[in-house]
Amino acid sequence: WALHLKNVTVSLSGQYECTFATYPYGTKAAKIHLTVKAEEERHYLKKVWLNETLEIPCLEDMTSENLSTYPLKWLVGENGRKEEFVTKEPSCPAVYKNSSMLYGQRVLLGFNNALKVSPPKITDDGRVFSCHVLYHPERVQKSSTTVRVFGK
Repeated sequence: WALHLKNVTVSLSGQYECTFATYPYGTKAAKIHLTVKAEEERHYLKKVWLNETLEIPCLEDMTSENLSTYPLKWLVGENGRKEEFVTKEPSCPAVYKNSSMLYGQRVLLGFNNALKVSPPKITDDGRVFSCHVLYHPERVQKSSTTVRVFGK
C-alpha cells in the first residue's frame, strides 16, 4: 500500500496515517510525518589557479537535468551580502546585470548554465557563488560554491 502525491507543495506537510483491517488480528495503523522543503541548498568548494578559467556547475549533482526549462539566477556573496549578477529565463538569453562592476566582461553563462569566470582574480578568493533554480513557485534548488584562488 502506498500513497502517491502529485504536484507536491509546502501545504502538504503534516502527519499522514494509514489504517487497515486485518483478519484475525484487527485494525493496524502506521503514521508518517511528511516535511516538504521549499528550498534545498548544497555547498561546494572549488579550487582554481590564477589565469585559468573558473567553471562552476549550476547544480553539480544534477548534470543530467535540463536546466533550460527553468528560470535561474546566479548570485555572488561576500561577508553575508549577496548580489544577483546573472539571470536566465527559459528560452531567453542570459541577462548580465551592470550592477556588478567586479565581474564585467569576466563572466559568461556556459553549457547547462554553468558559470564561467575568466580569468579568476585573487579578489575572487573566498567569494561564494550561488545558483538558484526555480522548479515550481514553491520550490527552489540552490547550489553554493566557495572559491579558493591560488597563485603559482
